[in-house]
Amino acid sequence: MTVTTTTTTTETRPPERRSAVRSLLRLWPYVRPVRRRLIGAAFVGVVASCLGLVIPLALKWIVDGPVADRDPSGVWLGGVVLLVLGAAEAVLFWVRRVLVARPLARVEADMRAALFRHLQRLPVAFHDRWSSGQLLSRGTTDLMLMRMFLAFPLTFLLVNATTIVVGFVILLAQQWTLGLVLLAPVAPLVVLCWFFEERYSLAARTAQDQVGDVTTIVEESVLGIRIIKGFGQHRGQERAFGALSERLRATELGKAGLLGTLWALIMVLPELAIGAALLLGMVQVADGELSAGTLVAFLSTALALRWPVESLGFLLAMTNETATAADRFFEVMDVAEAAPGPTSPPGKPVPQDRGLRLDGVEFRYPDAPPDAPPVLRGVDLHIGPGETMALVGTTGSGKTTLTALIPRLHEATAGRITLDGEDITALSRERLRGLVSVAFEEPTLFSASVGENVLMGAEGAGESDLKRALAVAQADFVDALPDGHRTQVGEQGLSLSGGQRQRLALARAVVGNPRFLILDDPLSALDVHTEAAVEAALREVLATTTALVVAHRPSTVLLADRVALLSRGRIAAVGTHHELLHGNEEYASLMSGHEESEGRERDGGSPR
Repeated sequence: MTVTTTTTTTETRPPERRSAVRSLLRLWPYVRPVRRRLIGAAFVGVVASCLGLVIPLALKWIVDGPVADRDPSGVWLGGVVLLVLGAAEAVLFWVRRVLVARPLARVEADMRAALFRHLQRLPVAFHDRWSSGQLLSRGTTDLMLMRMFLAFPLTFLLVNATTIVVGFVILLAQQWTLGLVLLAPVAPLVVLCWFFEERYSLAARTAQDQVGDVTTIVEESVLGIRIIKGFGQHRGQERAFGALSERLRATELGKAGLLGTLWALIMVLPELAIGAALLLGMVQVADGELSAGTLVAFLSTALALRWPVESLGFLLAMTNETATAADRFFEVMDVAEAAPGPTSPPGKPVPQDRGLRLDGVEFRYPDAPPDAPPVLRGVDLHIGPGETMALVGTTGSGKTTLTALIPRLHEATAGRITLDGEDITALSRERLRGLVSVAFEEPTLFSASVGENVLMGAEGAGESDLKRALAVAQADFVDALPDGHRTQVGEQGLSLSGGQRQRLALARAVVGNPRFLILDDPLSALDVHTEAAVEAALREVLATTTALVVAHRPSTVLLADRVALLSRGRIAAVGTHHELLHGNEEYASLMSGHEESEGRERDGGSPR
């Protein structure tokens, strides 16, 4: 059996292709603060490039003057002039690079910060749909492409276009017949560039999406290395990675073929024109219609225009890749953030509505089929102030989904949820997250110290709060770590055991003394003795807060004052543990362990 973690990117591709210009114009708000530096760099680049066109004119003077007159001093003077012109051109191009390096690094940093900030504010449903690799590639590779475009192609499209125009004016002024010969390839080159743009844009988009897929499988393989090794699936992952890499390789080869064909034609057509102009010019020199110096200057100018013309393929390729990168960046930035809700000051709570109340709450996942029943429907529940309510139900009954609605990780599709009489949709997210603290079933730790992970649960909490929270969670193992609570736990906290990670997640939930506490099966990874110790300490915290605890074991249920049974997306019964145990057959069966095996078949909701 082979485990494949390939992630489709169909949903991340735009339904229609925008023009490259429209896509690149969307970068203006980020570029505007540094526009003066970019304009200055472009001006310096144009001046430097035009200086290069003065060199052929100096050669004409040298050939028709000092060389024809056999004047050594004039030749030396001409050499000094050429040296000064070349040095000035090099210095100006260096100044151009200095002008753009620092501000464009700032533009990239600002765009990356804006993307990260936006991702933090997007609803959880967005992150459920998008793979992390696609988001990582947008925040790294795509932004790097945009910075490179602003630093080089953007400037040199203008510089080279100006150079070509000025160069052809000089050519036509020197000998208009030869200039027309060199202008002959212009029309075919325009057609080629138009033909190339459409196809290269498609190939560039495909390649950048495939880079996201490769990034995803690498990330999943690294984070899931224990599972891969435990089940001996490393060869299967290698095959899956190899298949994605081969797809990306084929796409990149297709891109290289398109670019190579264009570049070859862009180089060949001007070279043929230069060759024809050289033959015609030699005939004119032999007939006395053209001076040798003029022919040298003409050919030198034509050769000076080779790079601006031949670089068109390279510049167009980078422009199209950048336009695609901009499309991918703004696909994420255009997703609407979760509505913040009004920031009105808290009003006086209605006494009978104190605590946590759910009235007619319904929820359906955004990506659920239209004919699928809601995960939750008509949920009515009231938890009084200072009361602990246990939420029990079969696997897939919607317990975790219900707990995610209270801190607005998901938005209820119908109904109303209030905290001490205030509708949660009328609270700012900052205030709501300050009132409600959560501990999830799967504890997530970050690459930081133990203390930083725990104190993430409360703004302004100090070391005394940290020690109290660790004591509640019975996380005394922290003292035995090399640097105590300053010990770095590593990525995902995988240097700790599952039970240790769960206790730190519990400490994070209680460190801020929240008014409302949501615990999703917080003791599932603990052994019996540690569980008993944690429960004893947790009772003191639960006595002073309003809590909803998802429970699967009787020992956890006993922490609660009352129990709510969630069945088929509804609250089927509410009462004490003993009342439900003797008066509700489904609850009794669930507590005995028989119900779980039948839960999926009987439950009509989502398995989430």
